[in-house]
Amino acid sequence: MKLMNIISKSLKEQVRSYWLLLLSVLMGPFFIFIYYLITESSSPDYRLLVINNDSGTTAEGRQINHGSILLSYIEAFKSGNTEVPFTMKITDNRDEAVEDIKNRRADALVILDPLFSQAIEARKSNDTSILSRVEFEGDLTSTSYLISAVWANEILNEYVLQATGTQRAIQVKETALGTSGAAGEFDMMVPGILIVSLIMLMFTASIAFVSEVENRTIIRLKLSRLTATEFLGGISIVQLLIGIISVFLTLLTAVLLGFKYSGSLLTVILVASLTSLSIIAFSLIIAAVTKTAGEVLVVGNFPMFLFMFFTGAAFPLKSNPLFTVAGYPITIQGVMTPTHAVSALNKTLIMDMGISAIIPEIIMIILLTSIYFAIGGIMFRRRHLRLT
Repeated sequence: MKLMNIISKSLKEQVRSYWLLLLSVLMGPFFIFIYYLITESSSPDYRLLVINNDSGTTAEGRQINHGSILLSYIEAFKSGNTEVPFTMKITDNRDEAVEDIKNRRADALVILDPLFSQAIEARKSNDTSILSRVEFEGDLTSTSYLISAVWANEILNEYVLQATGTQRAIQVKETALGTSGAAGEFDMMVPGILIVSLIMLMFTASIAFVSEVENRTIIRLKLSRLTATEFLGGISIVQLLIGIISVFLTLLTAVLLGFKYSGSLLTVILVASLTSLSIIAFSLIIAAVTKTAGEVLVVGNFPMFLFMFFTGAAFPLKSNPLFTVAGYPITIQGVMTPTHAVSALNKTLIMDMGISAIIPEIIMIILLTSIYFAIGGIMFRRRHLRLT
C-alpha cells in the first residue's frame, strides 16, 4: 500500500514539474528531428570530373571511341541506379579541373589516355601489347575522393569487361544484415538517439529523489516507517514509465521522418526498460551526493555528457577492447550501460537480429544496473533515509 502511495505521490510531483518532464520526454524526438535535418542537408554528392583524351581507333571498318562510349555508360549507369551518390562532369582543361578539386568544387579527376580504345580493341583478340593508363587525381586524404574513385574505378572495370567480352575471375556477392543495406546515415543514428532519450532520465530521476530531501517531506516519509525499497521502488516505477514513453515518442518521430526498422518492438521495449532502470539507478548516486534540484542540475551535467557522448549514443564511437568475456568485448566505455544498449538496438533495429544475439548486452546492462543500484541505494539511504 505504501508503494502505491509513493507511486501516486511521485506522479503528481512529476506533473507539477512539467517543464522538466517535457524536457526529458521531448529531448529524444528533438534530437531525431535535428539529426534528420543535418543528414538531409548534407546528403552525399560526390563530384567526378573526366577528361577524355582517347584518340579512338578503327575496328571492323568503322571509327570507334571507347572513351566517349564509357562516358555515356557512366551516365546510363547513374540514371539506372538512383542510389549512386555522384555526379559526372566532362572537361578538357586539366589545370581548371585540379583547381576545382583544390577548392572543393570537385572530388576526383579521371583522365583517359589516347590509347584507351586501342587497348580495349586489342584485348578483344587477346593482344596485350597495347597498355592504356587511366589516371586518377585528387586529395588522397579526402574521404570524398576515395569514395568517388572507388565508384569510378568499379564502373570503369565493368565497362572494360563488357567491351572486351570477358568475365570476372571472381564474382563477389554482398549480403546485408537486416536493413543495413538500405540504411542511410540518419537510420544509423536512430538507435543511439533512442538511448539519448533515456539518458535524460538522469535529471528527472535525480530530482525526483532529491526533491523529497529539499522539500523536507523525506522526514515524514521516514517517520511513517517507509522502507528504502518502497521509497526507491515507487519513484523508479514512475521514471521507468517516463522512459518508455520517451522511447516510443522518439521512435515514432523517427518512423514519421522515414526510418524503417526491423526486429521486434518487444525487444526494443526490453532494452529500453533495462536501460531506463540503469539510468535511474545511476541517478541515485547523483541524488546521494546532492541536496537540492539546483545541485543536481550542476553535478548531473558531467555524467550526462559522459553517457551521451562517450558511449556511442549521440555520435558513433568505436574503441579497442581491453579484454573479452566469452567473446564479448569489454571497453572503457563498457562501464556505462548506454554503450551496451546502443549495441543491442543496432543489432535489433538495423541488423534484424533476434533476442538471442543481444544476450551479452542484456547481461552487461543488468550487471551494471545492479552495481549502480547497490552503490546508489547504500549512499542514498545513509545520507537521506536515516532517522538519526
